[in-house]
Amino acid sequence: MNTNWQGRTAVITGAASGFGLEACRIAARAGMKVVMADVQAQALELSAAEIAGLGAEVLPFRLDVSKAAEVEALGAATMARFGAPHFVFNNAGVGSGGLVWENSAADWDWVLGVNVLGVAHGIRVFTPLMLAAAAADPAWRGHIVNTASMAGLLNPPNMGVYNASKAAVVSLAETLHQDLSLVTEQVRAHLLCPYFVPTGIHQSQRNRPADLAGGAPTRSQRIAAAMTEKAVVGGRVTAAQVAQMVFDAMDERRFYIYSHPKGLAGVQTLMEDRLQQRNPSDPFKDRPEIGEQLRAALRG
Repeated sequence: MNTNWQGRTAVITGAASGFGLEACRIAARAGMKVVMADVQAQALELSAAEIAGLGAEVLPFRLDVSKAAEVEALGAATMARFGAPHFVFNNAGVGSGGLVWENSAADWDWVLGVNVLGVAHGIRVFTPLMLAAAAADPAWRGHIVNTASMAGLLNPPNMGVYNASKAAVVSLAETLHQDLSLVTEQVRAHLLCPYFVPTGIHQSQRNRPADLAGGAPTRSQRIAAAMTEKAVVGGRVTAAQVAQMVFDAMDERRFYIYSHPKGLAGVQTLMEDRLQQRNPSDPFKDRPEIGEQLRAALRG
């Protein structure tokens, strides 16, 4: 890494697993102070102990990122312990699928709450703190990385609620980049769009709040869960590699971070569909057997 992170502070949500935990490991090895935030209390305790064992000063913080007051408390705790963070990773997220009309109101509240409001609260709470630090010191630099997904760029079938949430994060992050450029050169935004990477996101339901519990899954939701698990578990790019991509992008002052650049061919096709006003292309045109399997399964 080119950036000297020694003594600087990272705030990472979803820090007990996946990209978040791997980013904590990189941060600790780089000499950073690490604020680890996660909804999973036991996993957070174990992960925080590991990161402290790498020599980092660690502040573990259990929270639900969808709750405004809890993210505000995270900001206050960070400032009290370490001051303004130099790296904020709005990374916590959950997965959910199924035919879009079969998602319940509770599904929408849960997924949008974590995936969209979690990022929005992180931006809202930490950006002013970082801008104040930058105003006080011309040499100060900060980075805000927001985790979306290739799903937010591709809109694949049978996972509409997730697609919608991640498309919102793409919009949030791109707007943040533009807004920051109006007021500072010292704080930069970044957008992470991973494809299928083994992170545990396919097990998101284990952290679903009781007051937003889902009912019995529909056929399409069971199919989506099975396909997602197979794709995630079989991913060849690791969470550790993606976390390193995040740090590389901050070094290079690069906004877009793609774990699987080959997936951009589908993004280009969809953009051309829009520009040429043609119907959205078949997402399975290169793998027709998968499309046939999905159609057969959904039609029973």
